[in-house]
Amino acid sequence: MASSYLLAFIIVQRLVELWIARDNERTLKAAGAVEVGAAHYPVIVALHAGWVVWLCYAGWDRPISLPWLAVFGVLQLLRLWVLATLGPRWTTRVLVISGETLVKRGPYRFISHPNYAVVAAEMFVGPMAFGLWRAAIVFGLLNLAMLAWRITVEERALKPLRT
Repeated sequence: MASSYLLAFIIVQRLVELWIARDNERTLKAAGAVEVGAAHYPVIVALHAGWVVWLCYAGWDRPISLPWLAVFGVLQLLRLWVLATLGPRWTTRVLVISGETLVKRGPYRFISHPNYAVVAAEMFVGPMAFGLWRAAIVFGLLNLAMLAWRITVEERALKPLRT
């Protein structure tokens, strides 16, 4: 039963994030933002959708590991910190407004890509909460490869703003 609640949370969270991202994207594009590296976006969507579908398929009737659930909870608090710090700049795409300054507060004081750090950890920790260690390894590694591509795209796009 607890696994159903966690799965429902993950699904609702992802849908709410997509809604927030889409709203922020419209606002940013209206302000002149340009999307960079859109070719990788469908791969990200497929990976994350596959992750959620696999969790639902393999985890719906599994007991939840409380220690891993606690780590997952901490990651959600870190996610909220990132979203609150970026505010209307947070999206699921790489959007750049020429001349804008980069955010250097909140978790961005400590690392360049805290959202990606949270996602990387979550792609491993989520399956572990269900005891799905093989899925944790497979999706964790696939996500790290995806993030290497994404971060390269994003760093190239943000380079002019770092000067």
